[in-house]
Amino acid sequence: MDSVADLLRRLEQLNSIGSALSKERDIARLLESIVLAAKTITHADGGTLYRMSEDGKALRFEILRTDSLEIAMGGTSGNPIDFPDLPLFTEQGANNDSLVAAYSAIHKQTVNIADAYTAESFDFSGTRRFDERTNYRSQSFLSVPLKDQDGEVLGVLQLINAKHPEHGTVVSFSSADQSLAESLASQAAIAITNRNLTIQLEELFESFINLINLAIDEKSHYTGGHCQRVPALTMMLAEAVNNTKNGPLANFSMDDRDRYELKIAGLLHDCGKVTTPVHVVDKATKLHTLCDRIDLIDTRIEVLKRDHEIAALRAQLAMRDVKDTTAESELWVACRGRIDALDSDRQFLRMANRGAEFMSDADLQRVRSIGTRNTWRNVSGVEAEFLSADEIENLTIRAGTLTAGERETINYHIVATNKMLEQLPWPKHLKRVPEYAGGHHERMDGKGYPKGLTRDQMSVQARVMGIADIFEALTARDRPYKPGMKLSQAMGIMYKFRCNGHIDPDLFDVFVTEGVYLRYAQQFLDPWQVDDVNPSSWQ
Repeated sequence: MDSVADLLRRLEQLNSIGSALSKERDIARLLESIVLAAKTITHADGGTLYRMSEDGKALRFEILRTDSLEIAMGGTSGNPIDFPDLPLFTEQGANNDSLVAAYSAIHKQTVNIADAYTAESFDFSGTRRFDERTNYRSQSFLSVPLKDQDGEVLGVLQLINAKHPEHGTVVSFSSADQSLAESLASQAAIAITNRNLTIQLEELFESFINLINLAIDEKSHYTGGHCQRVPALTMMLAEAVNNTKNGPLANFSMDDRDRYELKIAGLLHDCGKVTTPVHVVDKATKLHTLCDRIDLIDTRIEVLKRDHEIAALRAQLAMRDVKDTTAESELWVACRGRIDALDSDRQFLRMANRGAEFMSDADLQRVRSIGTRNTWRNVSGVEAEFLSADEIENLTIRAGTLTAGERETINYHIVATNKMLEQLPWPKHLKRVPEYAGGHHERMDGKGYPKGLTRDQMSVQARVMGIADIFEALTARDRPYKPGMKLSQAMGIMYKFRCNGHIDPDLFDVFVTEGVYLRYAQQFLDPWQVDDVNPSSWQ
């Protein structure tokens, strides 16, 4: 018979276990803790936790522990359980009451068996075969259903071979053991239900985030990959910093909640791009809007060439009575000269439109000269300058494809991101998502946007995301206006950013020394981009 002191001690254990279960976030560790706790308070040698299958027709092995055989499977053991599920119904559809765990789940009842070898109501043939293989003696069984607050069975906790606390012999599970196990099963069911609800809410929340990113992706396939790669690189670098034991970042650490918070921030860091006009996001050339307007300029040039040819032919016809072949030839040569000049202008404008090279002052002046020295008769029959003011503004962009106004439109996405994220009622463990996501365009020297924050005003996580965002943009191979850089070129630029106050120097050092850039490159870049990186060449 159980002593009062032993019962009190085990009740204290039960209270402590219940508190621990409510705090566990990892479902595998939670299930493992339930088995270990049940074994402890009932002095059981072995324990198995089954979970109900999704269709409610079988019990699935989750955790298996037997101390005397040194068996540890499932959970955090690293050893998978390859046993088949326990069916709750026969092929004819009847209840499978022959298996004790199945009976316990079907009838929602605790089953306490003193000796499996003498029990007549259940089929223990599988247990006996196991005993023969392992030289074990399965004797006392206690199967307890795990029921949620609605009475639905989530699984079954099965304990084997209760041991006498003093001399260690196998005994039956006492009524006190059964009561304690049932109490623990009740607390465990609540913990599992709460964790499952949390997981479902997190999955729903992440699905909404992915829905936003899908909308951005469908709007512009050039940014869809960015929304996935930046979070991946952010977590790579954050983990490397978390593992750093020396240097200025040695005190930085993350737990699972911190990781989840940063992951969510990474997924949402560009959610404001859903407000950015697609023709600006996808602007592959300087004249691109809904289409590339360079084709309109090509058409005008062809019209001008045709007009020059017609004018020359008319002049030649007017000279037929005079029959001055020299003058006719000169007219045609002059016409060909004007046509060749137009072809040269066309080639130059097409090159300028690409935005791939930096344009000199002479190049900018040539664009303006082409736009104003030629005139053409438009579709309304009105003579107009060859290039409109808007076309000249776009073609005289020194580098890239965006005008100053369009760049402001692009930059506004981070303002929109902040507005969107700051309006959400974030729970306590996600409170810093807006700060992390909204700071990836800030600079260490305070020259970034939208708030002009300095390094000391930013969290490590926001600074990590800033590095991830820049490096992904440099190496991305799916941008409309440039090919992806080779690794060595991108790292050289990143080093310059380190030195000029753009990115955090300590984080960049970890980025290099821990090989984060290379792991990312091997996973996300094309093979031709992954070349040798020589830090000594950056000096």
